[in-house]
Amino acid sequence: MTGTTEEAGKYQVSTDKDKIDIDVLHHFLSTQSGWATGISRELVEESLQHSLCFSVLEQGRMVGFCRIITDMATFGYLVDVFVLPEMRGMGISRLLMDAVMAHPAVKKFRRFTLATSTAHGLYEKFGFTPLSKPDSFMEVYKPRIYLE
Repeated sequence: MTGTTEEAGKYQVSTDKDKIDIDVLHHFLSTQSGWATGISRELVEESLQHSLCFSVLEQGRMVGFCRIITDMATFGYLVDVFVLPEMRGMGISRLLMDAVMAHPAVKKFRRFTLATSTAHGLYEKFGFTPLSKPDSFMEVYKPRIYLE
């Protein structure tokens, strides 16, 4: 499946799932993320099948990633956003979010959500705010599910 590619200087942002480096993605999520520690490679691969994915590439090497769980029409949930630690501070997260917000599906979402504990400032630049009606949201949350 091919996707769109946007270039900004030496980086490219692509929605082509064939450009995702599963080894890099799985390693980061399972060992370095605060939200998917211990996740299996198989589960990572399955999650990609049901998501709109964005990879940031530098000369073909994946240095950043995110995906949106979506119906492609009205709702999206932004997850698994990361830039490799050695590549941070170079504007890659902003480039990634520019590409996300420019995607045609995202432009028509009625609700676009995410959860973050560390990057509120970044997401506020793209229009994200605290929940307008937090009392109407509910969840089943299992933060250690991949370690069980």
